[in-house]
Amino acid sequence: MRDRWTAADVRRRRAAAQLLGAESASGPADAVRRVVGVQSQDVKPARLAVRARSTGLTAGDVDARCTSGELVRTWLMRGTLHMVIADDVRWLLRLFGERTARRQAGRRRRLGLDEDTCRRGLDALRAVLAGSAPLTRATLMDEIAREGVALDPRSQAPAHLLQYAAVRGLVCRGPEDEHDGATYTLLADRAGPAQPGDEDADLARLALRYVTGHGPTGPPDLAAWSGLPLTSAGRAFALAARELCEVATELGPLHELPERAGEAVVPHPDVRLLGHFDGYLLGYRDRTLIVPPAHDRAVQSGGGFIMPTFVADGRALGTWSVRHRRHRMTVEITPFDDGLDAGVREGLHVDAADLGRYLGVPAHVTV
Repeated sequence: MRDRWTAADVRRRRAAAQLLGAESASGPADAVRRVVGVQSQDVKPARLAVRARSTGLTAGDVDARCTSGELVRTWLMRGTLHMVIADDVRWLLRLFGERTARRQAGRRRRLGLDEDTCRRGLDALRAVLAGSAPLTRATLMDEIAREGVALDPRSQAPAHLLQYAAVRGLVCRGPEDEHDGATYTLLADRAGPAQPGDEDADLARLALRYVTGHGPTGPPDLAAWSGLPLTSAGRAFALAARELCEVATELGPLHELPERAGEAVVPHPDVRLLGHFDGYLLGYRDRTLIVPPAHDRAVQSGGGFIMPTFVADGRALGTWSVRHRRHRMTVEITPFDDGLDAGVREGLHVDAADLGRYLGVPAHVTV
């Protein structure tokens, strides 16, 4: 065990692990790889998550990697759509795909997607997408109806069939269309064929990668972030124990990479504007270290909807929103408390300007 770290030490180290400190990614894939995956049920916040962890990129750079297949979006951790690097898709699907399929089985049956319909649906999707450009959901449903699998487009059945096809490793999301609408393509075209794997090796890899992008941390945080049972998360850490070390903290013992455990951590006051669903706010069992408990409802008022938040030194100081007018963007700041210091105010102007550069729209701040 090493010197006991304070709660502030843990917070700063977690921010640094998430590339929200002095270190930043040089490319979209580096940013996504670092945190294992970026939550991506809405492509706009996913783009913002990459911006906050990188330097000099644009939103178009992220879209280009999704188009090329270097980045892949499919349903993984917690059964939620995530953006991951192509090399990570298959082993993550081995861990999460079947779990998600089982959990959603009852909902599929209630939508009329029994086993026979799902089997025929997957066969039809495979036939339609083979050799095809990515297709929208509406087009796919029209095409598989011609293959004998007709689903009510007004119901949730089409969405659930496509999610089932994704967690079974058949399809994934393609690039957005010109209106930021979803498209779908064959996963094999982007991640290659499915390969056999060993669950113990996959769990150990998950724990190591999770600590790399989120540490210092432990099994309860991994369980909350991934959706794995706590017993499986504990097993993952046990399997990765040779590549991790235990550190003493005010929060109890946590796990860290050995090479980082001996490094000093210093405050990093740069302000970062984080978008909806950012993994820094969703990456742990709770947000107590990041968000003052009195203001947690301002960040998440209900369900899984996480508001855009700005942080400095790893600590959330308020929320923000955007107003567009005549090809210009205004970033409106709502601090948790009065009296943001001059350094934070200056940091907000700097990061808002970078946000505008990233999106290709001039931006300024109102506080």
